[in-house]
Amino acid sequence: MSEPYVKKLSTILLDSVTDKDPLVQEQVCSALCALGESQPEETLSACEEHLRQHEKLAHPYRTMVLRAMETIVSNHISELGKDVTRAIILLASSEMTKVKDLVSDWQQAASSVLVAVGKRFVGMVMEEMLGKFQPGVLPHCFVVQTLANLSVFNVFGMVPFLTSVLSTMLPMLGMAKHDSMRVVFCCALQRFSESTLEYLANLDQAPDPTVRKDTFASDISSAYDTLFHHWLQSREAKLRLAVVEALGPMSHLLPSEKLEEQLPKLLPGVLALYKKHAETSHVSKSLGQILEAAVSVGSRTLEVQLDSLLAALHAQICVPVETSSPLVTSNQKEVLRCFTVLACCSPERLLAFLLPKLDTSNERTRVGTLQVLRHIINSAAAQMEVKKPFILSSMRLPLLDPNSKVKRAVVQVISAMAHHGYLEQPGGEAMLEYIVQQCALPPEAQHQKPSGEEEPPADSVRDISVSTLYLVSTTVDRMSDVLWPHLLQFLTPVRFTGALTPLCRSLVHLAQKRQEAAAEAPLIQYDANVTLPSPYAIATRLLTVSSSPYLGGGRGAASLCLLNVLHRDIHPSLGQRWATTIALLLEHLEEHTAKTLSQKEWEEKLLVFLRDSLAVVSDNTWICQLSLEMCKQLPCYNGTPQEKNFLYKCVGTTLGAASSKDVVRKLLQELLETARYQEEAEREGLACCFGICAISHLDDTLAQLEDFVRSDVFRKSIGIFNIFKDRSDNDVDRVKGTLILCYGHVAAQAPRELVLARAESDILRNMFQCFSTKVLGIKVETKDPGLQLCLVQSMCMVCQAICSSAQAGSFHFTRKAELVAQMMDFIKAEPPDSLRTPIRKKAMLACTHLVSLEPELEEQVQSDIIHSCLHSIMAVPPEPEGEGGPQEVSPRAPHPRPCLWGAEKRLRWAVWSLVGRRPLPSLQFLYLDTMHTLEDLLRSILRRNMTPQGLQLMVEHLSPWIKSPRGYERVRALGLSACLLQFFLEHLHVSALVPFHNLGLLVGLFSPRCADLWPATRQEAVSCVYSLLYLQLGYEGFSRDYRDDVAERLLTLKDGLVHPDPAILFHACHSIAQIIAKRLPPDQLINLLLTLFESLGDPDKNCSRAATVMINCLLKERGSMLLEKVPEIMSVLRSRLQETREEHVLQSAQHSVYVLASQHCVAVVTSLLGSPLPFDSHTCSLWRALAVEPGLSAQVLGLLLEKMSRDVPFKESRAFLLSSAPDRVATLLPLAATCALHEVMSAPASGPAVTELYPQLFAGLLLRVSCTVGVQLPRNLQAKERRAGSSALASRTLDPCSTAVDALRAVLLRGGSEDVVQRVELEGGWELLSTSAGHEDGVARLASAMAKFAGPRLPLVMKALLGAQSSVYEAQRVTSTAFLAELLTSNVVNDLMLLESLLDNLAARQKDPCASVRRLVLRGLANLASGSPDKVRAHGPQLLTAMISGLDDGDGPHSLVALEAMAGLAKLLGLVEPEDLRAVLLHTAIRIRPFFDSEKMEFRSVSIRLFGHLNKACHGACEDVFLEQVVGGLVPLLLHLRDPQASVAAACRFALRMCGPNLECEELADVFQKHLQDGRGLHFGEFLNAACKHLMCYFPDLLGRLVSTSLFYFKSSWEDVRAAAPMLTGFLVLHVEPQQQSQVDLEQLTAALQLLLKDPAPKVRVKAAETLGRLVKFA
Repeated sequence: MSEPYVKKLSTILLDSVTDKDPLVQEQVCSALCALGESQPEETLSACEEHLRQHEKLAHPYRTMVLRAMETIVSNHISELGKDVTRAIILLASSEMTKVKDLVSDWQQAASSVLVAVGKRFVGMVMEEMLGKFQPGVLPHCFVVQTLANLSVFNVFGMVPFLTSVLSTMLPMLGMAKHDSMRVVFCCALQRFSESTLEYLANLDQAPDPTVRKDTFASDISSAYDTLFHHWLQSREAKLRLAVVEALGPMSHLLPSEKLEEQLPKLLPGVLALYKKHAETSHVSKSLGQILEAAVSVGSRTLEVQLDSLLAALHAQICVPVETSSPLVTSNQKEVLRCFTVLACCSPERLLAFLLPKLDTSNERTRVGTLQVLRHIINSAAAQMEVKKPFILSSMRLPLLDPNSKVKRAVVQVISAMAHHGYLEQPGGEAMLEYIVQQCALPPEAQHQKPSGEEEPPADSVRDISVSTLYLVSTTVDRMSDVLWPHLLQFLTPVRFTGALTPLCRSLVHLAQKRQEAAAEAPLIQYDANVTLPSPYAIATRLLTVSSSPYLGGGRGAASLCLLNVLHRDIHPSLGQRWATTIALLLEHLEEHTAKTLSQKEWEEKLLVFLRDSLAVVSDNTWICQLSLEMCKQLPCYNGTPQEKNFLYKCVGTTLGAASSKDVVRKLLQELLETARYQEEAEREGLACCFGICAISHLDDTLAQLEDFVRSDVFRKSIGIFNIFKDRSDNDVDRVKGTLILCYGHVAAQAPRELVLARAESDILRNMFQCFSTKVLGIKVETKDPGLQLCLVQSMCMVCQAICSSAQAGSFHFTRKAELVAQMMDFIKAEPPDSLRTPIRKKAMLACTHLVSLEPELEEQVQSDIIHSCLHSIMAVPPEPEGEGGPQEVSPRAPHPRPCLWGAEKRLRWAVWSLVGRRPLPSLQFLYLDTMHTLEDLLRSILRRNMTPQGLQLMVEHLSPWIKSPRGYERVRALGLSACLLQFFLEHLHVSALVPFHNLGLLVGLFSPRCADLWPATRQEAVSCVYSLLYLQLGYEGFSRDYRDDVAERLLTLKDGLVHPDPAILFHACHSIAQIIAKRLPPDQLINLLLTLFESLGDPDKNCSRAATVMINCLLKERGSMLLEKVPEIMSVLRSRLQETREEHVLQSAQHSVYVLASQHCVAVVTSLLGSPLPFDSHTCSLWRALAVEPGLSAQVLGLLLEKMSRDVPFKESRAFLLSSAPDRVATLLPLAATCALHEVMSAPASGPAVTELYPQLFAGLLLRVSCTVGVQLPRNLQAKERRAGSSALASRTLDPCSTAVDALRAVLLRGGSEDVVQRVELEGGWELLSTSAGHEDGVARLASAMAKFAGPRLPLVMKALLGAQSSVYEAQRVTSTAFLAELLTSNVVNDLMLLESLLDNLAARQKDPCASVRRLVLRGLANLASGSPDKVRAHGPQLLTAMISGLDDGDGPHSLVALEAMAGLAKLLGLVEPEDLRAVLLHTAIRIRPFFDSEKMEFRSVSIRLFGHLNKACHGACEDVFLEQVVGGLVPLLLHLRDPQASVAAACRFALRMCGPNLECEELADVFQKHLQDGRGLHFGEFLNAACKHLMCYFPDLLGRLVSTSLFYFKSSWEDVRAAAPMLTGFLVLHVEPQQQSQVDLEQLTAALQLLLKDPAPKVRVKAAETLGRLVKFA
């Protein structure tokens, strides 16, 4: 049967090869290959027969069959017999030559079959091919191609045939008229030549070592004549390329005489192809082979062709290379190979051709020439050795080319030169300088491209130059003497600044190498190198550029490292000190980045390093020379202001260390005369220089400044006519401003004891002389803001210097009033609505220092200072999102902060702002600094008058800002107030017990601000009250370190005021009022209350409400003193209820309602229930007021519960006469009572009353919820609800069900069941309760939470609910049953002795007319397995009986009761007695089996999972009858692993894991456990393969049953399952022994698979084809 069956399978597969899906076609071919793996000859015979019998089969399908045959032949060539081989050869030959036209894929596939066969049966293939390769007859082109491919794949077998093949083929060349045929002949000749060359190269392994090159010479020569003389002139480009590709390897086989003879024609002929073809890589490759052949025979005619060769090759190398074009790149590699050949044989001629090309200005020519030059420098080093000077001199013009591509090529050439000793020759220095120039290219040059050109980025030139310089310095040993010390002369020129980093790194490496060779010898020999920079120039340059350490790729670290290496050459004394100090500087740079490094701190470290180095040197001559060099280099940094500024500081530091006063005076004079005053950074740098110099040379510095002011250089710019020339005026002002800054820095830096004596006489006099000018005898002050800023800044430095002097206390400043007035003028001149310059900050700082000096200012002047400064800064609008605005207004507002923190706190806030990813803008920093300065100024003024009157004066100035409607002004004012009060408290000195008479007024002003909208204001207000209370304690005689427990509570309240919740804020206000009430003197109470009543009209409503809270608290705490005022206050609040909606008025009215309800509860409740629905906010607040006292609350709740439950919950009405179901409309009284219950219970005080009535409230509201699901409002209320929703009049929704749910939640919250509320909330239960679809789940989640968190409440709750089991309302029966059923999931019912009664009650409802109730009863009985598993055995028969009857409930295939019964059985099976289970086991298994393939996902999932539980319950005791059910379920379970529903697939995983042990096969069970774990990805094919392997190993007798069951699923409606069924069959067949074939009806199976091959789903057809391939096992 074997052969016919294999043939049948092959036929079926071959018939399916015409499938339209490519994947199916591929699988069919794979299946054929699988058949061929088992029965190669039979499969090949079937394929051969199929192709012979189906002559009209389209060639694409024939191609696929031939490819399958090629695969089988390739894999089993050693197993094939000659008969089959001959048939295959004949078929493939026929297929290949059947049509004369070219059908490439088809004929190529046939040719490949012949080549595969020819690897072993080359003789038979050659016999067939030679039969079609007859002399005088032009063969089929694929016959020739097959011969060519055979010569490649079987060199040793084919070469012996080549002489006869060539002798037959040569006459055919003249017969070939079509270009396509000629191309084939050319390819064949190319392959024949290549295989011959390979054969000759491996003669030691060849079967016939006597074969010689001469054997093929004549034939190749004849072929050459035809190809070159005839075919090469063809117009067909493809033919020309084929010819030239063949000529390359053929040239090696030509006789040497013939080659020598043909070269004059051959080379021009090949070169001519360059002009005819765009893709020339094949031409270049062939040309290279021809040149190698010519050189190998010592051709002399090559010299004659050299010029034309070089010209053509050079043109090819100049073609621009595109990285995306591999053909162009390949061509250039081949061309360079040709140049290498020519360089080795004719170096002089080559250079004579190349080097003049470098003088051309054409980019491509120059780049290509440089590329060739680099290549031959590397590849023909020996030949180029004597040509080095010539090559170097030719590089002159390329070095001047600005083109980026040329630059890159030049750098690459120089790199090659360095490795081969070129740079050691004369002219090598220019190459080095060129490299350094390219290293100095700026990175931004990459964006500057000439129009119309696409150049590489300039930074690529720079990058390659940097890497080249470093590699040459570190890896080419012969370059060390060339580079050192020559590279040093590139350090100081400005044009090489960009190259400093790579220069320094290379120099460090070179210097270290020289130190290792000669440790004590100096590195720099200045005698032999006069062009090198001096040690002073090197030190100045490296130190200056280090001030910008991260520029240029980290030149700071590189410069410092070089400085450290050169220490001996800088000065012999510096070595040991620099080894330590430079290491610390480098470590500092490593710890930071360009973003984190503080520039000021870094420059200070460098100046300390310089100062320390000068002290170590201690040589005045050396120091003077260094200072001269620094001044000399100043103009070099005109383009880098920051570095020039730093160099000025270095000059000042160096001059300060010099002992020669003449040198100091001279250099200072030069600096003043040569400075570029129009540059701001330079002006600042010059001033810093003078200040640093003044530390050691104060007199000389001041004298030089005064001399300059008197000099002609300064005076010539100041004339009467210059006032009409704006430009000159500006220049003069800049010079004046610089001089003023110089005086300021001198005062700030010079010794304090010397400055005090010179401050007024010299420094200030000259400063004001520069600031004001006399024109025609009139003093004119400048309006230039820059000059004003210079004066203010210098004034600050002078005043700060005076104040910090030890003699400041005795210093009498005669010009104090004048200076204060000047500063006030500056401040008043600044715009009050913007802050753009630091003038007012500097002016305030100067005033701060001036106030503390003698003589004291007049009171009016002090008041004017306070008023002007406050108006100058307080009204400045904040920057966007600045100031820490109110969180209630802006959700993006930053964290609250006081505006007037000290320096440390402001710094912390700034750091927080950065961490919070909100970087502070520069103006924000300026504002913070200005406010800090204002704070210091006010403190200095207050220090002069530390009395309550002085404090009151400050507060009076701040009061308008404290009450401002603008929040940012309030927060600033409160911040200032807090700082001033804290300062006053810290410096309080009470000599006698005196009253703090304005305490009440101040507390009344600040305390309502504790609820301000702005969080920062709230905190600062608490700080103010805190300070005021301690001030009162201080005036009462308590010591400064005394801590009052009551007042200290304010600090804890302060932290909580950050929270924006009004309830929290007002609670804090109440606590603050209590603290104030305890510490306020009786005589201050009236003042405090009057001030607070004024605050009721505050524009900030929060402060108004806070005032009310504080008033009520004060009345409560200190009401005995104002008893007669209470009725009046209550009356006012009740009257305000109708006029306003302010919260504090409502709170007052609630007290009256409470008193009234205490006397007339029923009447109040009835009256309030009559209020129109929905309740407005006032009515709601009044309901909540009734919960103040527990007794009253319980009475109110009882009345409301009675009114809600007694009336009918809804009425049914039809909206339309023809509507199918009536609409349910809520009745008004129960709805109003529900709303009222919610409002009362929402009050926290209702807790005790709710606890007392907890069971009745819970049950009543739960049943109320069940009756309101889907219930509508009356139409009139629906309209009101819509209007209220749009106008926000209602406090809550009026939806009947939502209202009941809210009330139920309120019961739980007030009844102490917060955990129940939270759990139900987390599980989404409250939303489910309100929907018809989710109501049961919502009830279940509520019951579960109650069982877990409110167990002790359940007995009474159950008692209240059991009455609803007989309710006339079906909804109430469903809800109560669902609740009680869920309780059984918890053991709490057993602990509370409720289990038996609960089971009995549920069992009684099994016959309820409502299916939902019956279903919930089954769920509840099954829940016993979860809640009380130990009780299941006792009730096992009862439970199983209920479940089995549930399985039979209803006749429909989709009965929900049956579904619940299956789910319940799955829970109970493992807990009942085995005897009880055994009685129902078989019945259950049989009953649930139809559900495995149910259309409903839930039924499939639950039934399969129950099947798994049945297996689990039978572990170890599985009867044969049930085992039959297990075996019968294997196929559905395996196939439903591919079920489209994930839950069904998961159930199958569980069921199979449970089935494993019952099959008594450990290996199979292990497979199930390993692959089918939940949550683990499943590779279905791998798993099915393993499972079938063990099934067929241990249960081979089941093959027939399993296959027949899987056949049923061949018609499944699910595509994935339909595909899995043949897959299962295939794996079963794969692993079963062939002798089990009798179990399978092969005819039926094959027919079914054949039918599946026509399935509409491609994946099904793929699996069917795959399985058909495996059926070969039964052949």
